[in-house]
Amino acid sequence: MASLDLDALAARLPDRPLTRFAPSPTGYLHLGHVASAIHVWGIARALGGRVLLRLEDHDGGRCRPEYEAALLEDLEWLGLEPDAGAIGELRAGTSPIRQSDCGGTYDEALRRLIGAGDGGGQVFGCDCSRRDIAAEGGDQFNEETPYPGRCRERGLGIATGRGVRLRIEAGTERFTDALLGERVQRPAAQCGDLLVRDRRGQWTYQFAVVVDDLRHGVDLVIRGEDLLSSTGRQLRLGRLLGGARPPVFLHHPLITKPNGAKLSKASGDSGIRELRRAGVSPAAVLGRAAWLTALLDKPRELGVGELAG
Repeated sequence: MASLDLDALAARLPDRPLTRFAPSPTGYLHLGHVASAIHVWGIARALGGRVLLRLEDHDGGRCRPEYEAALLEDLEWLGLEPDAGAIGELRAGTSPIRQSDCGGTYDEALRRLIGAGDGGGQVFGCDCSRRDIAAEGGDQFNEETPYPGRCRERGLGIATGRGVRLRIEAGTERFTDALLGERVQRPAAQCGDLLVRDRRGQWTYQFAVVVDDLRHGVDLVIRGEDLLSSTGRQLRLGRLLGGARPPVFLHHPLITKPNGAKLSKASGDSGIRELRRAGVSPAAVLGRAAWLTALLDKPRELGVGELAG
């Protein structure tokens, strides 16, 4: 794993920087989430910073109340207490740190995007399905199929049953990842015009996460390498939404299976609930996750108080 220069990172951040842990309750917590949490809490503590807990439940078709309840219970059991976004607040009901409770916030952000363009020309309606986009083909070596611009000039308005897209013009986005170094991305080639809201009326991850990081004042985004390709488009979207200072990004390695695939909730990989039922201690779970992501040279118990080390 690349070495993190904490002094260099601190020089790019304000005092007591805010980072966030933002899981999606689409399944039960697994060791991959714990590894990410170790990076978030550990780096925040080493910097004298703060951790915000946020629930990214924008996908109403996959998120479930029982997954949210289990996620909060597992975090408490592990001893991972946030500095902002209290677990009790989420249990109490409606909360500004739960995406499904913030539809009005995203509506307002979309209005800002429409107002920022010439007559709303940056944003357009789109009736393409995933099948339509896949049928357009694309680069077989690209990890994702970029939107081919099928509805870009059709003049479709924003209406029920249509997706909403943001025009992404050609150009590069440059940033310095705190762990991986200098990066250059080309969002127009990678993803094409960005889907903001889908045809079911659900806000997309790419849009909601940028709006949330802006409104919460997040200074440092710590997340897995699987989200590295999202960074350039999120930087561009943040500027369009009026963000004056983008967050610093840090993408950490993932825990993978022997075949190289990443762990997933859908596959039930290394679930924390199962480890708890088997009598494994919180410190042993933290230590195992840290070892699997190469933060420890061998498995051992790791207390929450050691994370800053």
